[in-house]
Amino acid sequence: MGLKPDKWIRKMALEQKMIEPFVDSQVREGVISYGVSSYGYDVRVANEFKIFTNVFSATVDPKNFDTKSMVDFVGDVCIVPPNSFALARTVEYFRIPRKVLTVCLGKSTYARCGIIVNVTPFEPEWEGFVTLEISNTTPLPAKIYANEGLAQVLFFEADEECEVSYADKKGKYQKQQSIVLPKL
Repeated sequence: MGLKPDKWIRKMALEQKMIEPFVDSQVREGVISYGVSSYGYDVRVANEFKIFTNVFSATVDPKNFDTKSMVDFVGDVCIVPPNSFALARTVEYFRIPRKVLTVCLGKSTYARCGIIVNVTPFEPEWEGFVTLEISNTTPLPAKIYANEGLAQVLFFEADEECEVSYADKKGKYQKQQSIVLPKL
């Protein structure tokens, strides 16, 4: 990176619009933290959710996902049912440079409560709002707080550009503007 990781993130966010909106410090007071950190960026979850429900006794099929399995919810606090999950999106929009790969991990504050965010990469030249998968592994309902930190994105810069980027492959989740369900 050449620069210290937090300075590199600031530079890339401001000069290349890698993260928008970008919070230049760690916001913590009274909220689950978000913003730039030592080696990454803590993303916020927006107030739009798709909560999994089994009302119609559907089978979960990643090749043919039944949208009736999800209930839309907008609000400041989302309740994820026991042993279930919800989809959400980040407040932040990302534009990943061609020489960068990221890994998105759940924050420990939620993990310590049995709430897991799926580990997912953002490939070189991927762009969009991140669809977040939030699992409640507990036998109790779980609260997710909108506009607060939910996951941390770690950035890895390569010495050389990749041969084929996500944009080159015309990836199916490129430039997502909302929560995107699974698709082939």
